[in-house]
Amino acid sequence: MVTPFAQFVGSQAAINVIVGERYKEVTDQVIQYALGLWGSEGSDNMDAAAKAKILNRARAREIEKIEHPEPTLAEVRKQYGGPHLSDEELLLRFYAGPEFVDALKIAPPRKEYLDARKPLVRLIEELGKKKLAHVYIRKGDFSLTVQRSQRSMVRLAG
Repeated sequence: MVTPFAQFVGSQAAINVIVGERYKEVTDQVIQYALGLWGSEGSDNMDAAAKAKILNRARAREIEKIEHPEPTLAEVRKQYGGPHLSDEELLLRFYAGPEFVDALKIAPPRKEYLDARKPLVRLIEELGKKKLAHVYIRKGDFSLTVQRSQRSMVRLAG
C-alpha cells in the first residue's frame, strides 16, 4: 500500500476494532477518500455498502460542502519561496510545510551504519582502523591476511 492510503486503512482498522463495529466511526480522511478527494480511483472502486455507510452521516455532508482552494503554480511558488526553488523542494514545502524542509536542511549528516554492501571491503576498512598487528581469516578455499608493518600489506588468496 502507498501512503496516505495505508495510514487510512490502518487507522480505520484500529477504530473498527476499538468501537466493535465496522465504519460506525470514521476519520475525516476516510470520508474524504470515499468522496474522491484523494483521487477518484479509490472512491470509484470502493465496496458500495462500505462507501454508503461511510457517506451516510452528517460529517460526510459537511466535508462534501467544503470548497478546497486550488492555488495556481505561480501562487504556490510565490508563497513558498519563489522561482529559484527546485520543483522537488517546492512540493516538499507545499505538502510537508516550510518548517519541515528547513529542519531537514540544518539536520546533521546521516550516520553511516555497517551494512551488507561490499562486506569484504567493509571488513578490511574496519580492521584497518584497529591496532592489530596481524589478522588471518580463512573459509573454505578463501583466505585473507591483514598484517600491519612499515608497509601496509593485504593478501587475498582464493
